[in-house]
Amino acid sequence: MGQKTHPYGFRLGVIKGWRSNWFAEKDFAELLNEDQMLRRYVKQRLLRAGVSRINIERQPKRVTVEVHTARPGIAIGRRGAEVDKLRDELKQLTGKDVSLNIQEVKKPELDAQLVADNLARQLEQRVSFRRAMKKSVASSMRMGAEGIRIACSGRIGGSEMGRRERSEPAGRVPLHTLRADIDYAQSTAYTVSGTVGVKVWICHGEVVADAGSSNQA
Repeated sequence: MGQKTHPYGFRLGVIKGWRSNWFAEKDFAELLNEDQMLRRYVKQRLLRAGVSRINIERQPKRVTVEVHTARPGIAIGRRGAEVDKLRDELKQLTGKDVSLNIQEVKKPELDAQLVADNLARQLEQRVSFRRAMKKSVASSMRMGAEGIRIACSGRIGGSEMGRRERSEPAGRVPLHTLRADIDYAQSTAYTVSGTVGVKVWICHGEVVADAGSSNQA
């Protein structure tokens, strides 16, 4: 049996940093659930904004939520109306003072989560999975990725039997090299015939840095 390791967790503390920064002794489980709830809510609320990742930082009575998005204009809204509205909603949900920061993802083609979400949406619209995968690989390599790998599994193309399909190898994606900066993400396409899982690995080259010094997470 293959022993799979999550590419992000494998590099945590080596070249990747934490996506939640806080410390708790007694109410750890409560705060962890709150983090999960915040991430789910923000991602659902900003569905059209192309959310890549959400970083959370906590002070005693303040929560800072940093949202990385491909379309900051949609997330911010006209004159910051959407941000203010979302901040008020998060304050009501948590009962704490919430600070909301919107960060733009400059190259969405090099962000694994955005590539996976885009591919999942195309599968939902019944686009040929081979064509969609080929197009995603080509655009990522064109934007400067060192390597990319895509895998789809489920009832692809509405077939009776579920199967797993992989993209043609492009560049290098060294999963066992700790200093290799591998961006990994999963997404789900809700098709008529069932759900199709999408996995994306993108290699951004190698990082030589001290433990925990990277802020890319």
